Amino acid sequence: MSVFTSPRFLPNVMWADAASCTATGALQLAFTDALARLTGLPAPLLMGTGVFLLAYAAAAAFMASRSTPPRTLIGLVVVGNFGWAVACVALLVSGMFPVTAVGVAWVVAQAVCVIVLAELQWTGLRRSRGGANMALA
Repeated sequence: MSVFTSPRFLPNVMWADAASCTATGALQLAFTDALARLTGLPAPLLMGTGVFLLAYAAAAAFMASRSTPPRTLIGLVVVGNFGWAVACVALLVSGMFPVTAVGVAWVVAQAVCVIVLAELQWTGLRRSRGGANMALA
C-alpha cells in the first residue's frame, strides 16, 4: 500500500494543514507589530489573516478528526487554498504595500505551502474516490 492510498493520507494532510495554519496564525497574532516592521505588510492585515488562519486551523482539525473525511468540505478547502495562493501573488504584484524582502519571502512561503497542501488534498480526494469505486466493483 502506498502512502497515497492509505486511508489516513487525507486526514494526515488535513492535520498538516491545521498545524501550518496554527503556527502561522499564532505567529502573526503574537508578533503582529514586529512582523509588520519586518515584512512591510500592514499590522491590520497580519492580525486579520492571523485570526482567520486560527479559525481555519480549527475547521481543518475538525475535518481531520472525522472517521470519514468530509469530501465536500475538503474540496472547498482545496479551492480555498488555491485562492489563498492567488491572493498572495496578487498582493505582491499589486504594489499596494511597501513589502520588504522578508515580506516577499513570508508571502511566497505561504503561497507555496498552500499550493502543496491543496495538491496533496486533491490527490487524497481523487485516490479515496478511486478506492471507494474499486471497492464497489
